[in-house]
Amino acid sequence: MRMTFFQSILCAGLVLAIPHFSDLPLVGTAQAQSTAQEPAVTAPETYPEPDTPLAKGIRDAIAELDDTEVTEFYARRGFATIWLNKNGFNERAHLTIAAFADANAHALNPENYGPLEFISRSENARSLEDWASIERDLTRQFLRYATHLSSGRVQPNEVNKALNIFPHRPKTSILLENVVSATDYAAFLETLPPNTPQYARLQLRLAEYRQKAAEGGFTVIPEGEVLKPGMTDSRLGVLRQRLIEEDYLNPTIPTGDVYDGALVDAVKEFQSYHGLDVDGVIGADTLSEMNVPIEQRLIQMELNMERRRWMPDDLGETYVFVNLADQVLKVVKKGKTWLATKVVVGKPYHATPVFTGEMTYVEVNPYWNVPYSIATKEYLPKLRKNPGVLSSQNIRLFEGGTEISPSQIAWSSFSPSNFPFKLRQDPGNKNALGRIKFMFPNKFNIYIHDTPAKSLFDKAQRSFSHGCIRVSDPFTLGDMLLADQGYDKARLEAIRDTGERTIVKLQKPIPVHITYLTAWMNKDGSTHFRKDIYKRDAVLLKALARAMTENL
Repeated sequence: MRMTFFQSILCAGLVLAIPHFSDLPLVGTAQAQSTAQEPAVTAPETYPEPDTPLAKGIRDAIAELDDTEVTEFYARRGFATIWLNKNGFNERAHLTIAAFADANAHALNPENYGPLEFISRSENARSLEDWASIERDLTRQFLRYATHLSSGRVQPNEVNKALNIFPHRPKTSILLENVVSATDYAAFLETLPPNTPQYARLQLRLAEYRQKAAEGGFTVIPEGEVLKPGMTDSRLGVLRQRLIEEDYLNPTIPTGDVYDGALVDAVKEFQSYHGLDVDGVIGADTLSEMNVPIEQRLIQMELNMERRRWMPDDLGETYVFVNLADQVLKVVKKGKTWLATKVVVGKPYHATPVFTGEMTYVEVNPYWNVPYSIATKEYLPKLRKNPGVLSSQNIRLFEGGTEISPSQIAWSSFSPSNFPFKLRQDPGNKNALGRIKFMFPNKFNIYIHDTPAKSLFDKAQRSFSHGCIRVSDPFTLGDMLLADQGYDKARLEAIRDTGERTIVKLQKPIPVHITYLTAWMNKDGSTHFRKDIYKRDAVLLKALARAMTENL
């Protein structure tokens, strides 16, 4: 494997000496301790007098950053260096620059942090002013790198207003204090990325797919008629090769001239891992997914590593996790998935937003307060034609809190601009929310609920709602969340059968994470990709490209 210029320097054990700088303050280097699990804190280093020539140079250089936290940090240290000693870069600087050079392992661009630039500039440094500038710039780039690695390169809500999440950015002063206080600096650097198995697994798979790409990527399967189990086809050899390349088929397993057996099983596994109908039939959708270039899969994984950086490490001891791209809801308790069930999410025109809320109550036999947009865009045209349309769906009409008869209204005189009415559907089998809903109050008025339209759960792509999340097995979900406070599935169903509207408050709020992930790796080693139903991959890719240019 070809080494970078910086790696060759490390391997050769070279140092970059600063000639004749006897007044350069000696800064203690962090010694790597492979047995340490977390960076430890030591006593402060000895700081130089603040009026030495180098300290003055660093003070002036740091002032150019116009960053109060950085200035105050250096001032407390008498403007001592944190990256330099009398020989040039200290060990923590070498480790930091090496981390910059290896940023691609975390789907970051090393060019954003200039690792080779620091090496070349240090070789040409001739004055204390040069070294003060290097100290300043290495601090600036470290802070950028640490922020990108821990919480993402972009602010999600600035990229897309539908992403209502705000990653916790590390505090500058704490980062810099950790730089100088860590006895195991290498271990400290390892704490910067998300400390979650989901992130680590995707990072591992990214490296493996990059290797596959270097080896030639995936074979393209020619177009042809729909291939069904039991058929023969001239493309079977190509299909076999394609499945072997992505580890769906063991190359030692023999296959014949008929599309059956191991080949069908491998295709079904591929379909399952790509959110397709698992029928073994290679139609247009399956063929299209098989022919997605590996380069596009690499981009998907890189984008979703960015999304993982937006998430907190701790999602809660018990939480609900909805992946909109996957259209699946999971209940996770102590790191173990106890329930995974299909959901229907918003249509692309009514895309469900990304956010985190806290579930506080469950409502059995709920009313449906028809949203204004649905009342005016969908029901008003129907009411103009037939005022009796509401009663056929058990919907009541209210004005100012008083129920009125739809037949008494001159509907032709109302439009969305002057519509004063509220529509409310009574509990029952026709209710649009089904027989139970799960509430986590939020500004989007999004919640999880049952639905009478059960057939939609049979579809591979399930983006049909106005934004709320319909769940296929709602009373099992209720059991998962409420059984420990006496409301198991049987009791909830008994309440349902009474027809009475009943609210059950959660004794302890449960986090609900609404996410959008188009690539991930499961515990079992399976790699999953999903279609970008809301085109959010495309938006994020453009935003990251802009950020990369701005940071150069």
